[in-house]
Amino acid sequence: LDDFNYGPTGGQTWFLKTLAKRLSDVRDIPIDWEDEWSHVSITNGSQQALYALLDTLIDPGDVIITPSPAYLGFLVPAVKLGARVLTVDTDSEGIIPEQVEKAILLSKIKFGKVPDLLYVVPDSDNPKGTTLPWNRRQALFDICESHDILLLEDSAYAEIQFKKKSRAIKTLDKANNRVAYLGTSSKEAAVLRVGYSVMPDNVRDQVLKDKGYLDLCTTTLVQRILDEYYRKYIDQAMKVSIPAYQKRYEAMAKAMDEFFPAGERTDPTGGFFIWWQSENPNFNSSEFMERVAIPNDLLYVPGGPFYPITGYRLSEDGNDIIPSVPEPNTMRLGFSYATTEVIAEGIEKLGKLLTKELG
Repeated sequence: LDDFNYGPTGGQTWFLKTLAKRLSDVRDIPIDWEDEWSHVSITNGSQQALYALLDTLIDPGDVIITPSPAYLGFLVPAVKLGARVLTVDTDSEGIIPEQVEKAILLSKIKFGKVPDLLYVVPDSDNPKGTTLPWNRRQALFDICESHDILLLEDSAYAEIQFKKKSRAIKTLDKANNRVAYLGTSSKEAAVLRVGYSVMPDNVRDQVLKDKGYLDLCTTTLVQRILDEYYRKYIDQAMKVSIPAYQKRYEAMAKAMDEFFPAGERTDPTGGFFIWWQSENPNFNSSEFMERVAIPNDLLYVPGGPFYPITGYRLSEDGNDIIPSVPEPNTMRLGFSYATTEVIAEGIEKLGKLLTKELG
């Protein structure tokens, strides 16, 4: 009957120990699961942790650095809460550390303050699907250390990797005072949406207080189901699901290469998304979707929402901070749900319509 009662805001002890053990054994997070399990906490999805962290740590006018483009579920609450979102260029390997360093120095000049937070999705990020190599992860950690900036590592897709998994940035944070690490069961156990995190003590305490105001606690019965899953079944499930995701990705990539017009796509090593940018800077993927794609039973996510509504970026010469602008000639394509046959058919159809539009 205890599983039907309210529980601790941060999660049941037995579930936190299970998560701590897996994070230590599989992700090499520096945590002693027997003695330091309380460093782990849970939320209703990692989205709740993202919002609670922003809500408790960010005041209007504070500066946050994100990749460009970045996960809209982070950008929207950041802007809503009054943060100055400073976006930094990315390439085929994700956010560029040298640009982050430059953004920090320019933030001191432009805004009179050091950024409070650096947000990254290091593994097959949303929306581009890029993965940070180890040297960049180390560089970003060192930058945050030297400037006393909290690094928010959103590892939603860390388990969904087609080949080898990369080491988490959190593995460098031996003192547990620099990196807030977030994971989520929503990518690893589908409908059971529970986020789990390892954060610096002062950050965790504030996030859990905020969570308590929102929902008091996460349903214990869901924790019980996930406890069984993470102890007994996740590795077996991943052996089935990851190859299926990879086949869907390969079907999409092959069809895009064959049927899409001139442009550039990313080449993810995991996750759920491919990012495509048209060679034509005047192409508007949002307008095209409403006018052409939807009437032809096709859907994708236009790239515009992955840039902050009000935000900033570095100037072309890298010597100033200027207002950010979205890149409307971009789109995010998802391969996680449909079958390979449906993906191939849909991408061929979309590619031919794009070619007709763009030449």
